[in-house]
Amino acid sequence: MLKKIIDILRNKYPVVKTQLDHKSPFQLLTATILSAQCTDNQVNKVTKELFAKYKTPGDIAEAPIEDIKTIIYSTGFYNNKAKNIKACARELLDKFNGDVPSEIEKLITLPGVGRKTANVVRSAIFNIPAIVVDTHVLRISNRLGLTIEKDPVKVEFDLMEKLPKKVWGDFSLWMIYFGREICHAKKPECPGCPLADMCAFHSSSQQNS
Repeated sequence: MLKKIIDILRNKYPVVKTQLDHKSPFQLLTATILSAQCTDNQVNKVTKELFAKYKTPGDIAEAPIEDIKTIIYSTGFYNNKAKNIKACARELLDKFNGDVPSEIEKLITLPGVGRKTANVVRSAIFNIPAIVVDTHVLRISNRLGLTIEKDPVKVEFDLMEKLPKKVWGDFSLWMIYFGREICHAKKPECPGCPLADMCAFHSSSQQNS
């Protein structure tokens, strides 16, 4: 079944990439921190202004915190996000000579960076096999019966055990694309869904209807 799911998603989305605009590893790291509880489209609007003014870790580290807050306000949780991206930039300068590390153990020591954010950067920038568990990946993995876990880290490790390593990065993006287009949180478009006959959620819904 898993191979069939992979084949269907690969055929449906043959070319996938992160939807966060960036021109450097640092910009993607910053954009991903800002993407928490916010749409990629909104983050891209904000970072267009932010990165026009502050392009490097040094720029962000020295930027007035109130100016950062003003620019990123529309992403939500702007107080914490501003504090995190400024502190993250400072730590990159102090600990890594301003470079974004590729090792997850180093990435998750940075302010505002958890496994999800670290894996986005590792996959998109360094081409390291990594599974990004966002709300779409968590929801759809549960609906398909690929995991029963609700904690993103546990879901990540469940999927790592089951999926071929070579598709880890693409699988996360396939799920994100699929979640935005078809498998919505509140009203999934089950009729016509190419994965419906393999979906535990769909089978349960049919039985209860």
